[in-house]
Amino acid sequence: MTLKEYLKSSVFGVQLLMAITLIGVIGYFFMHWLTFTTDHGNEITVPDLRKMSEQQVEDAVDELNLEYVLLDSVDYNSQFPKHTVVEQDPLPGSKVKVNRKIYIKINSSGFTMVRIPNIIEKTYRQAVPTLKSLGLEEGTISYKPYIGKDMVLEMHWNGKKLNPGDKVFKSSKIDLVLGDGNVGFDETQLDTTAVPEPIPADGQ
Repeated sequence: MTLKEYLKSSVFGVQLLMAITLIGVIGYFFMHWLTFTTDHGNEITVPDLRKMSEQQVEDAVDELNLEYVLLDSVDYNSQFPKHTVVEQDPLPGSKVKVNRKIYIKINSSGFTMVRIPNIIEKTYRQAVPTLKSLGLEEGTISYKPYIGKDMVLEMHWNGKKLNPGDKVFKSSKIDLVLGDGNVGFDETQLDTTAVPEPIPADGQ
């Protein structure tokens, strides 16, 4: 039997049909196996853990067959209760698999204290970044006569004058007194000592 005759024979047709059926069956079971191993269609939506205590987080993730990992605590954020979640990864609403770890950061118990840097006679542009690098915030700005324009002359916090090295709470607002670039006329600096009258030449 020639190849052409064989390809036209019923034997080849039956064998071809069997091969196609076998490939289809193998493909079907492979796709089901792949779905099972990747847990396709059974993804879990990550809950919003922010503002939850660690115990509440544990209860929430256990119900969803998830896990959590406490990374560390962050500087106190007044928008969140103490000892509650401030940040989480993955974010709320993300789709994850069973037993996925959720990484969280907890709000600290309160503001830490920082020392006031020496920014006296520094320019405003130099002073503000220095304060912010320490977690402090810029408060109100006022001016008084001084030859150095925008030069820091005084620092205040809650109405109290500060000196370099004083401690305040982190995130405090520091009020600054700056020079206005003008030299004011101060009458108290005048020499008011009486000038003696000249003695007449004839002694009278």
